[in-house]
Amino acid sequence: LQLVESGGGLVQPGESLRVSCAASGLRSDYLGVAWFRQAPGKEREGVACISMYDGSSYVAGSVKGRFTVSRDNARNTVYLQMNNLAPEDTAVYLCAADEAIISVGGMCSNLDYWGQGIQVTVSS
Repeated sequence: LQLVESGGGLVQPGESLRVSCAASGLRSDYLGVAWFRQAPGKEREGVACISMYDGSSYVAGSVKGRFTVSRDNARNTVYLQMNNLAPEDTAVYLCAADEAIISVGGMCSNLDYWGQGIQVTVSS
């Protein structure tokens, strides 16, 4: 299984950005995909997770109301829509996946596959 992130970049505070995570080489219908972020000097933070199987999802409280996670099963792609971005959202955003997640009730963990990460910078 391979994961490729795209859509990062530089935006100004208050703007929106959508990042994508495309999966290939799937061997299971029970794919769960999560987004994490890591800012310089900070611990990695779980942002969101979604089940490709039933569409259940979780968004961390720190970004809830601004970030949403969605999926496109036809494209094996998960999106993280980020609205009203702030400088503190600046980080490398990584997607990760596991092929044994049927449903999501919280932040996904113990994920086996990771993308390379993509930079999101929020600055004026």
